Amino acid sequence: MPRSATLPKLTPQERKPVDTCARYLLNNAKDLKYDDYLKAGFPIATGLGVLVAT
Repeated sequence: MPRSATLPKLTPQERKPVDTCARYLLNNAKDLKYDDYLKAGFPIATGLGVLVAT
């Protein structure tokens, strides 16, 4: 994500949400076990699924 924000030469203000999201994902990677959650039968929502449902 940070690289994709760098390539189009976003301003620091435009890049801030990307950096925030990337930092969150990196800091919480140990807790993001979607394959395990799906195998356990937990419902996993995606942005696309939410978009289609609305």
